[in-house]
Amino acid sequence: MALTLRAAAAAAAGPSRGLRRLFSTSFIPPMNSPAPQAREKAEPSTNLFVSGLSKRTTSEKLQEAFSQFGEVVHARVVTDRVSGYSKGFGFVRYATLEDAGKGIEGMDGKFLDGWVIFAEYARPRQPPSPPENNMSPPYSRY
Repeated sequence: MALTLRAAAAAAAGPSRGLRRLFSTSFIPPMNSPAPQAREKAEPSTNLFVSGLSKRTTSEKLQEAFSQFGEVVHARVVTDRVSGYSKGFGFVRYATLEDAGKGIEGMDGKFLDGWVIFAEYARPRQPPSPPENNMSPPYSRY
């Protein structure tokens, strides 16, 4: 409904300019918007975060690909609980920091199952924040 009203208003404004504006695919961001900030690099660790994985990539394939660059202790593709398909990222744990560095150098920006993957040092998980609704805990007497 809103699209038809918008199209009618655009047609009333002028047949060529209004429709061209309505169906334009170019986007010019506002001048006062802040530039996106780059994420900080994580400290070197034996745990790597791998993104850009295909839905077909399994934990076994991930371990096989990264084991070329050192001793892989554990590799896991994070999957959706319902469908069982990959969520597109996973983790690889190496035995040593040197092997982890070689794994990043060897696999970052390379193809795995037809997709370009990205490997970087994993960031530590943030502790959960307390609830912000200021309500008392459930089942309390007061």
